[in-house]
Amino acid sequence: MFFDGNAKRISWVIQTNNSNIEQKRDHADIYSDKVTIQQSKYIGLHVGIFWGIGTFIIKNQDIVKIAIDNKQIFEHLSSGQKNNDVFIEKRTYFIKQLIAHRKLKIQYEFISSDKNLAAKILSKTV
Repeated sequence: MFFDGNAKRISWVIQTNNSNIEQKRDHADIYSDKVTIQQSKYIGLHVGIFWGIGTFIIKNQDIVKIAIDNKQIFEHLSSGQKNNDVFIEKRTYFIKQLIAHRKLKIQYEFISSDKNLAAKILSKTV
């Protein structure tokens, strides 16, 4: 799974053995132009996992590889350490809740930005 976000939109790509399922959404009004890029990326990850579960692309007990192109986000999620940003901690709580509830096996992978498939669809015009 790849994810990204900016001040106005979020995106995610769920890569399966058979296909890449690409999604992007405008931020809800409460977030549009009000969150940092890093906060937006966490929203993208949260919504992407939630959407993947809701569409049955991600199933209970699946192994989900999460590709992260931001070193701070990678270190935060892979180490389980707290983040000083309350907003990010709240997103992380919800992400962990989804993971635990569906008994997902998560593997974090650090990738270069040019390999982030979600960044590519985020940069396309609407």
